[in-house]
Amino acid sequence: MTGGTVSAALALHSLPGYRKRLPAAVAEANPALVGALLGVASWTGELPNSFMKRRLGIPPGEHRRSPLGVAVSVLDQADWVLAACVLMRPVWKMNARDTAQAFAMVAAVHVPINLVGCAIGARAAPL
Repeated sequence: MTGGTVSAALALHSLPGYRKRLPAAVAEANPALVGALLGVASWTGELPNSFMKRRLGIPPGEHRRSPLGVAVSVLDQADWVLAACVLMRPVWKMNARDTAQAFAMVAAVHVPINLVGCAIGARAAPL
Protein backbone atom coordinates (compact mmCIF):
# COMPACT_ATOMS: atom_id res chain seq x y z
CA MET A 1 0.00 0.00 0.00
CA THR A 2 2.77 2.41 0.85
CA GLY A 3 4.67 1.79 -2.40
CA GLY A 4 1.59 2.52 -4.49
CA THR A 5 0.84 5.66 -2.52
CA VAL A 6 4.41 6.94 -2.92
CA SER A 7 4.25 6.21 -6.68
CA ALA A 8 0.91 8.00 -7.01
CA ALA A 9 2.16 11.01 -5.02
CA LEU A 10 5.25 11.28 -7.22
CA ALA A 11 3.21 11.01 -10.43
CA LEU A 12 0.52 13.45 -9.31
CA HIS A 13 3.08 15.95 -8.03
CA SER A 14 4.29 16.38 -11.61
CA LEU A 15 0.88 17.78 -12.60
CA PRO A 16 0.63 21.54 -11.93
CA GLY A 17 -3.17 21.40 -11.80
CA TYR A 18 -3.02 18.81 -9.05
CA ARG A 19 -0.45 20.71 -6.99
CA LYS A 20 -2.50 23.90 -7.30
CA ARG A 21 -5.41 22.24 -5.46
CA LEU A 22 -3.28 21.06 -2.53
CA PRO A 23 -2.70 22.99 0.68
CA ALA A 24 0.47 25.06 0.18
CA ALA A 25 2.45 23.10 2.78
CA VAL A 26 1.65 19.80 1.04
CA ALA A 27 2.32 21.17 -2.45
CA GLU A 28 5.76 22.39 -1.33
CA ALA A 29 6.68 19.20 0.54
CA ASN A 30 8.69 16.33 -0.88
CA PRO A 31 6.08 14.19 -2.69
CA ALA A 32 7.87 10.96 -1.69
CA LEU A 33 7.53 11.98 1.97
CA VAL A 34 3.86 12.87 1.53
CA GLY A 35 3.21 9.58 -0.25
CA ALA A 36 5.08 7.61 2.42
CA LEU A 37 3.17 9.30 5.25
CA LEU A 38 -0.17 8.70 3.55
CA GLY A 39 0.80 5.13 2.68
CA VAL A 40 1.70 4.34 6.29
CA ALA A 41 -1.54 6.03 7.39
CA SER A 42 -3.53 3.78 5.04
CA TRP A 43 -2.52 0.61 6.89
CA THR A 44 -1.97 1.92 10.41
CA GLY A 45 -5.40 3.54 10.30
CA GLU A 46 -6.91 0.10 9.80
CA LEU A 47 -5.43 -1.30 13.02
CA PRO A 48 -7.72 0.29 15.66
CA ASN A 49 -10.85 -0.54 13.67
CA SER A 50 -9.72 -4.13 13.12
CA PHE A 51 -8.91 -4.45 16.82
CA MET A 52 -12.39 -3.13 17.71
CA LYS A 53 -14.06 -5.53 15.26
CA ARG A 54 -12.20 -8.54 16.70
CA ARG A 55 -13.26 -7.52 20.24
CA LEU A 56 -16.87 -7.46 18.97
CA GLY A 57 -16.43 -10.94 17.51
CA ILE A 58 -16.62 -9.75 13.89
CA PRO A 59 -14.39 -11.93 11.65
CA PRO A 60 -12.06 -10.32 9.07
CA GLY A 61 -14.00 -9.07 6.05
CA GLU A 62 -17.34 -9.32 7.86
CA HIS A 63 -19.65 -6.72 9.39
CA ARG A 64 -22.23 -6.90 12.13
CA ARG A 65 -25.72 -5.71 11.24
CA SER A 66 -26.54 -3.71 14.35
CA PRO A 67 -26.32 -0.01 15.23
CA LEU A 68 -22.79 -0.54 16.60
CA GLY A 69 -21.84 -2.72 13.64
CA VAL A 70 -23.09 -0.08 11.20
CA ALA A 71 -21.08 2.58 13.05
CA VAL A 72 -17.96 0.41 12.78
CA SER A 73 -18.68 -0.15 9.05
CA VAL A 74 -18.97 3.59 8.45
CA LEU A 75 -15.73 4.22 10.34
CA ASP A 76 -14.13 1.43 8.29
CA GLN A 77 -14.73 3.40 5.07
CA ALA A 78 -12.22 6.14 5.92
CA ASP A 79 -10.50 5.13 9.15
CA TRP A 80 -7.07 5.87 7.73
CA VAL A 81 -7.89 9.60 7.52
CA LEU A 82 -7.52 9.90 11.29
CA ALA A 83 -4.08 8.27 11.09
CA ALA A 84 -3.18 10.62 8.23
CA CYS A 85 -4.18 13.58 10.38
CA VAL A 86 -1.56 12.51 12.95
CA LEU A 87 1.16 11.28 10.58
CA MET A 88 0.97 14.29 8.24
CA ARG A 89 1.69 16.75 11.10
CA PRO A 90 5.36 17.23 10.12
CA VAL A 91 4.16 18.42 6.70
CA TRP A 92 0.66 19.83 7.29
CA LYS A 93 -1.35 20.26 10.45
CA MET A 94 -4.91 19.36 9.46
CA ASN A 95 -7.51 21.22 11.46
CA ALA A 96 -10.81 19.63 12.50
CA ARG A 97 -12.63 20.99 9.42
CA ASP A 98 -9.99 19.62 7.02
CA THR A 99 -10.07 16.26 8.79
CA ALA A 100 -13.89 16.07 8.63
CA GLN A 101 -13.89 17.06 4.95
CA ALA A 102 -11.22 14.49 4.10
CA PHE A 103 -13.09 11.79 6.02
CA ALA A 104 -16.38 12.62 4.26
CA MET A 105 -14.76 12.74 0.83
CA VAL A 106 -12.88 9.46 1.27
CA ALA A 107 -16.01 7.73 2.60
CA ALA A 108 -18.10 9.19 -0.26
CA VAL A 109 -15.68 7.68 -2.79
CA HIS A 110 -15.14 4.41 -0.94
CA VAL A 111 -18.83 3.50 -0.52
CA PRO A 112 -19.72 3.52 -4.27
CA ILE A 113 -16.56 1.55 -5.05
CA ASN A 114 -17.63 -1.03 -2.45
CA LEU A 115 -21.13 -1.19 -3.96
CA VAL A 116 -19.71 -1.82 -7.43
CA GLY A 117 -17.32 -4.40 -5.99
CA CYS A 118 -20.25 -6.21 -4.37
CA ALA A 119 -22.32 -6.02 -7.56
CA ILE A 120 -19.57 -7.64 -9.65
CA GLY A 121 -18.80 -10.26 -7.02
CA ALA A 122 -15.44 -8.89 -5.90
CA ARG A 123 -16.77 -8.18 -2.40
CA ALA A 124 -19.06 -10.26 -0.23
CA ALA A 125 -20.82 -7.29 1.39
CA PRO A 126 -21.52 -3.74 0.15
CA LEU A 127 -19.97 -2.07 3.21
